[in-house]
Amino acid sequence: MEFTTKVRLKVLEIARETTRVPDATEVALALGSSTDDVVVSFHHLDESHVYVLEPTDAARLRMANPFSAVPTPFLVHAGGRSYFGNCVWDALGVVSLLGGTGRLETRCPDCQAPLSMEIQDRRVVRADGVVHFGTARRHWWDDIIHT
Repeated sequence: MEFTTKVRLKVLEIARETTRVPDATEVALALGSSTDDVVVSFHHLDESHVYVLEPTDAARLRMANPFSAVPTPFLVHAGGRSYFGNCVWDALGVVSLLGGTGRLETRCPDCQAPLSMEIQDRRVVRADGVVHFGTARRHWWDDIIHT
């Protein structure tokens, strides 16, 4: 398997198990490789819009889609643990990746009222509000961190 693919999968595995996105050193230790090699893979994953580097530190990821490395308004509860999604779309991806049953919590960006969504067996069974994407998909990567 190509090394970058191994890095991609190891990041997801560690995030799933620990509820946090690992840095390059942690991934390197888990794979028995060098941190420099993992950083090169992080760059490849960033360039292909798979993951997003932390703007100030190439050894850290900001987004390991669907997981967020930083707290966001999209809290996901699944598999007895809590994670952050980068957006509602990624939050649903976290639930899917972790078996298809979970709960999302967020707040209305206008009035700050709490909102939640329940997913069971990969189906939304209850949801407050509606999902709205304020930026057209074709522009998400213009500035993915702030989209």
